[in-house]
Amino acid sequence: MTLKTTLKLSAAAASLAVLAGCASSSALEEVRTTAESAQADAAEARSIATQAQNTANQAQRDAQAALQMSQQNREEMNRMFERSMRK
Repeated sequence: MTLKTTLKLSAAAASLAVLAGCASSSALEEVRTTAESAQADAAEARSIATQAQNTANQAQRDAQAALQMSQQNREEMNRMFERSMRK
């Protein structure tokens, strides 16, 4: 190989290395953007899940209160029935 051919090959290899570096840099930026987007989506999903959990907890508290009230009403109705049967 001559010096001229070696220099041409070296220049071509250096150009490819620079282009590959740019491609890698843009690919990394794309991956970073995708990761940031995924992180934002995950944070939003976590927030929605927390709100859903809070809503479910409130619904359970309401259901427990309704059950307790129903049981109290049943007891009162039974007492009223027993009183009416005694008369």
